Amino acid sequence: MTGSALRVTWVQPEDLVGHELRQAAEDGRDARDVEARWLAAGGLPAPARAGASSPPAPAGLRRLAVQLLDELALLPREGPGREPDGPDAIRAACPDWPTAPGPVAGTDDALLERLHAAWLGRAAGCLLGKPVEKLPLTGIRQLARAAGNWPLTGWFTARGVPAELLATYPWNARSAATSLAENIDGMPEDDDLNYPLLNLLLTQRHGRGFTTSDVARVWLDELPAGRTFTAERVAYRNLLTGLVPPDTARHRNPFREWIGALIRADLHGWTHPGDPGAAAEQAARDAALTHSGNGVYAAMFAAAAVARAADGSSDVHAALRTGLSVVPPRSRLAGAVRHGIRLALEEPDFDLVVDSLHQAYGQYHWVHAVPNSALLAAALTRGDGDFGATVCRAVSCGLDTDSNGATAGSIAGLLAGHPDALGAAWTAPLAGRLATSVGGLDGIGFDRLARLTLQQTHRPAPGTRPGRATTR
Repeated sequence: MTGSALRVTWVQPEDLVGHELRQAAEDGRDARDVEARWLAAGGLPAPARAGASSPPAPAGLRRLAVQLLDELALLPREGPGREPDGPDAIRAACPDWPTAPGPVAGTDDALLERLHAAWLGRAAGCLLGKPVEKLPLTGIRQLARAAGNWPLTGWFTARGVPAELLATYPWNARSAATSLAENIDGMPEDDDLNYPLLNLLLTQRHGRGFTTSDVARVWLDELPAGRTFTAERVAYRNLLTGLVPPDTARHRNPFREWIGALIRADLHGWTHPGDPGAAAEQAARDAALTHSGNGVYAAMFAAAAVARAADGSSDVHAALRTGLSVVPPRSRLAGAVRHGIRLALEEPDFDLVVDSLHQAYGQYHWVHAVPNSALLAAALTRGDGDFGATVCRAVSCGLDTDSNGATAGSIAGLLAGHPDALGAAWTAPLAGRLATSVGGLDGIGFDRLARLTLQQTHRPAPGTRPGRATTR
């Protein structure tokens, strides 16, 4: 007996067609004929939240799905000038691109403390969002209110939450046992922490001059395929079929503008304090394995914002402005980030800010980079550098709660400047350690990770001599 059919999420052709049709509508390709043929043959829209539909498609429908995916890839898109691809075209579209590194405040010891706080902040923000990942915004609010924790000020808990409410809005099944206030004991494994670890290995092995192919090599050596999702899983599959970057990002990959590259970007900013342009360029080389368009812009935005926050003298508003400076200003991502910042500055009720952004970008998937970047920017703006306020707002925005909490926590941790400034309520449950399946790093301490990251800030860029500008 073979048992029930295996459904590998995020790669089934019959599921990818629906997602690619949505992507076509977003980037201006006329796919009405393809959509009509797909629906007439019995094809379904993309799963709303899950990674695979059930049951599997008949063989004939699967063959049609593969054919239509290839046809969709050939459709011309509108407005490539608004949303250019490739590092040279992206940089040419950004008139305010940061051209020179700025000073880094303090000694290496001070930078080490900032990096320690950033690793802890990323973990805490991620962990806060894990139990409510995939839940609708209404469910997140009701669960927190039932526990007396709205507006959100601390870890989610099941204490005091009615059973019938939990039946309607169950915690994330993979995370509930390790991410509620009553059961946190260290940082459990999560892709939002696995990718910074992979990028640490990447820079250790290949330096700042790494290529996108080097990223692929590290993944194949150190990243289990089952720990990848959405665009990363498709790119991994494409590597195993013999494709090379950038085709790994584009071939039958409707997730190429989703959030995956953004969640890999922090290490590039951490290792380029005060040099956001270089951080963005490094993040783009990483992102090109799996993403294009707004997916790449989101990674560049995050890396540049992190690099500015890491300099020790900037505030969150300067970090966000710097992040926008490396994003093509006419792109959808730039418009969404500006929208999130503007609403957060103008509307006193943060719940209304979030509601407005959900309404404005509701056509996107909940893991897409555009709506998540808008919400992230709003949370960072309203948090104004306060660590707890920032991660709580990021998670209370909904959508990709653990990823947005992680990036917000990294930036807010850098701005806080020291692990103690994050508050014991956020750091003590982490127990100073991190679980992972990456590269023999399971159980590594956050203090050790900070020291290893600091070492990479001194690695010379290709063609330059070692050194880092500091003020003492």
